[in-house]
Amino acid sequence: MAQKQILVVEDEQPIREMIAFGLRRAGFDVREAEDCRTARAALVDRRPDLMLVDWMLPDNSGLELTRALKRERDTRDLPIIMLTARAEEIDKVAGLDSGADDYVTKPFSPRELIARVNAVLRRSGPTDENETIRFDDLTLDRAAHRVMVGDNGVPLGPTEYRLLEFFMTHPERVYSREQLLDRVWGGNVYVEERTIDVHIRRLRRALEPHRYDHLVQTVRGAGYRFSARTER
Repeated sequence: MAQKQILVVEDEQPIREMIAFGLRRAGFDVREAEDCRTARAALVDRRPDLMLVDWMLPDNSGLELTRALKRERDTRDLPIIMLTARAEEIDKVAGLDSGADDYVTKPFSPRELIARVNAVLRRSGPTDENETIRFDDLTLDRAAHRVMVGDNGVPLGPTEYRLLEFFMTHPERVYSREQLLDRVWGGNVYVEERTIDVHIRRLRRALEPHRYDHLVQTVRGAGYRFSARTER
């Protein structure tokens, strides 16, 4: 199996080298960039399997870099993990709203970071199942790892794809945030329950132009449900 490649975007050299060392020991192919410009050049040269992006960079913020990459067709499904010393909830929400697939607060241990990297890679990787799941004109093609409405593609990040896949294979039942974290993220990875709300909002936003956002329903005090039926 080919090595997964990680692009580490961090301006502080000691931190960048420490991260790169831990990732290489874990079996990853690692490239390094000290700012947004260098990261952009690295992406042109070769697209990595995942990016680790520091929030504070000298030429632009990692937040803006993430937003820009998630807007661009060639990189919008590229998994990105934000690295930052900002630990407040509002900052975590801002990082996830920018399009990041996960958010790791400094200081962190190499083991925690590698666990987060592996978890995001699992969520973003293709599945072995070849089943195509349909709901009306909404189609999730597991083999191609693609979501379509009619002939139109629905751009989803890896976490939103996994959420939609789970919902479409488990319709009508209400799942709590804790259950979704366990089933979609995996029980061995620590993710705050607030993260679920951010990704649900992002999933609805992607489905809204196709008028399927109503399928992802909030059940007050209980969690979320995928259903065509509306209950008051």
